[in-house]
Amino acid sequence: MKKLFLAAVMFLAASTAIHAQLLKIGVKAGVNFASQPGDASLNGVAFDKDGITSFHAGLVAEVKLLEKFAIQPELLYSTQGATYKFADAQEDFKNELAYLSIPVMAKIYMTKSLSLEVGPQASFLLSQKNDVRFDDANTFDFALNAGLGLKLTESIFLQGRYSLGLTDASPNADVRNSVVQLSAGFMF
Repeated sequence: MKKLFLAAVMFLAASTAIHAQLLKIGVKAGVNFASQPGDASLNGVAFDKDGITSFHAGLVAEVKLLEKFAIQPELLYSTQGATYKFADAQEDFKNELAYLSIPVMAKIYMTKSLSLEVGPQASFLLSQKNDVRFDDANTFDFALNAGLGLKLTESIFLQGRYSLGLTDASPNADVRNSVVQLSAGFMF
């Protein structure tokens, strides 16, 4: 009976250790440098665009499939958009879109701590703050992401990523979201 109990405890400890190595869950947050490249006119009105600085934050998981390969799904709150400068206006107008973003990154470890990350991202519009009156923003945004990750320790990491929007941000304007993200995170 003692041997059976000891074997069960050892099995449970081993499976917990294996599970901990295969799946890690954490949090991340960082800064977005967002812009909306595309056509420089809206309904026939010419304007210039500048990027905005915003933020992202959320949950991250890493599922280790091979020694040098993992999948990293994320659930992020991310704000994106641009500042518009209309030729006849005295001031700038800011269009800020808040999304629930779900990137799924393939991570290829080039070294033990440096990884190349690439994958798709689906985003769903949560809210829109704007001075431009783009009341018709598309509620879905699809993008491709690529970047690098760096593990500083087993728990602390840094990431840099570029997100290229593939769908229009509005049906009335030929602009897409483009975001450079710098993140820091912690894995539990």
